[in-house]
Amino acid sequence: MDYHVTARRIDSHGSEAMTKEARIVLDTDMAGRQDAFNPAEMLLASLAACILKGTERIIPMLEFDLRGIEVSLRGVRQDAPPKMVQITYEIAVETDETDQRIDLLHRNLQKYGTIYNTLADATELSGTIRRKD
Repeated sequence: MDYHVTARRIDSHGSEAMTKEARIVLDTDMAGRQDAFNPAEMLLASLAACILKGTERIIPMLEFDLRGIEVSLRGVRQDAPPKMVQITYEIAVETDETDQRIDLLHRNLQKYGTIYNTLADATELSGTIRRKD
């Protein structure tokens, strides 16, 4: 598969990225913006999207009964050299499936996620899955 994204600077306060018919505002302002994702947040959002899209692919194969899912992520960045050194996540699922089936879902998400596997090779990546309270 091949992907294509373009991005452009709008002004000193922000930029935008485009693919297909979608457009995302990017926080490229040195002072930061509250209404857009900065690059580190985009990386975390990409991992969250990978987990959520993977869930959509896996639940029919596993015949997994899922009412809802949420992903919470945390990234730790070092300054010199600047890079993401650790990413942790928690997946909360709304389901009546057994704990073993929830763990099976998690293992499949880890095994077949493109962004997950890319980041796992590049940084310390760990996470948990749990039944939503």
